[in-house]
Amino acid sequence: MSYHGKSKRQILLKLFLSALTISAIAFGGGFVILSLLRKTYVEQFGWIEDKEMTDLISIAQSAPGTIAGNAAMLVGFRVAGVPGAALTLIASIIPPLIIITTIIIFYAAIRDNEVVCNVLKGMQAGVATVILDLVVKMARDTLDTKNALVLPIMVAAFIASFFFKVSIISIIITAACLGIAAAYYKLYKLNKVEAHKK
Repeated sequence: MSYHGKSKRQILLKLFLSALTISAIAFGGGFVILSLLRKTYVEQFGWIEDKEMTDLISIAQSAPGTIAGNAAMLVGFRVAGVPGAALTLIASIIPPLIIITTIIIFYAAIRDNEVVCNVLKGMQAGVATVILDLVVKMARDTLDTKNALVLPIMVAAFIASFFFKVSIISIIITAACLGIAAAYYKLYKLNKVEAHKK
């Protein structure tokens, strides 16, 4: 992690402004924000390691609430503690609040506007690409762990979600339980080996 000698105040200001910018330009929902968070704090600033960012994203997706808000808070907390979490949460709320309020005011005038409809269709294509980029990077980072359980869980989770429409929360809880079981089994084997050595 590199802060390049910046003071806590400078870090908090940079954290707030970057989160504000991300939230203002991240049209397309929480997954777009996740991709921008990775590019900003991992690739651009170097404040968080790539693997750790994947872990934070996993927690953000599993926790109650919006993915974007959860991820922003977790990143802010990781970088600058509780003040960082509070600032990034506030920064992530301000732009959509202003934009949605404005849309509500002018909705009747723009809902049937052909230009607006075409803009939204174009944005959908861009959003799909950004989400695909995030998915590929997360899958690569997850597979890099060299854990034999990871690939079967990923395949099973995809099949359950895509073909059988199993709820996301059920998939996440099941995957978490399998991970816990695998960890306990590994610990059991290590303890057994240690016992034989004695």
